Amino acid sequence: MKLIIGFGNPGNKYNFTRHNFGFLALDFYAKIHKLDWLEKPRWNAIVAKDEEHDFLLVKPQTFYNNQGVCVKAICAFYKVPPQDILVLCDDFNLPFGKLRFRERGSAGGNNGLKSVIAHLGEDFPRLRLGSGNDQLRSRIGDVDFVLSKFTDAEREQLPNILREIANFMSEY
Repeated sequence: MKLIIGFGNPGNKYNFTRHNFGFLALDFYAKIHKLDWLEKPRWNAIVAKDEEHDFLLVKPQTFYNNQGVCVKAICAFYKVPPQDILVLCDDFNLPFGKLRFRERGSAGGNNGLKSVIAHLGEDFPRLRLGSGNDQLRSRIGDVDFVLSKFTDAEREQLPNILREIANFMSEY
């Protein structure tokens, strides 16, 4: 079994924020594959099992900077090595909608990745989801930017981007 971890912050106030792009991608995938979400308090997570592709979708319910706590607990329980997880995280250094896959690597400034690396090391695959919007980011700063909602123009593009991410996940 593989684990697909989507990064985000718990709570409705973070829905459709850039930092919750990973949650949004998993929600989209779960909807098109008719998967049900289950709360797993022992891991601080919400999970959905995809039997067809033999993976578990995971939305950590720790805040973004502590995603590694949840990821480590689930990996330990299922005895999944880091190479068999896929992390979906936002990246404001990539243009909105651009996807970048890497088998391993550094955090590149992403605090959620820093947390997972602190718990598991750098040897896990990750798909960075471009959330960049340089005009908005320069006006409001990085912290407010990652917690900002997608613009109307970006929201119009989301279905196509989420479809592309779901296709990547199905082939992973």
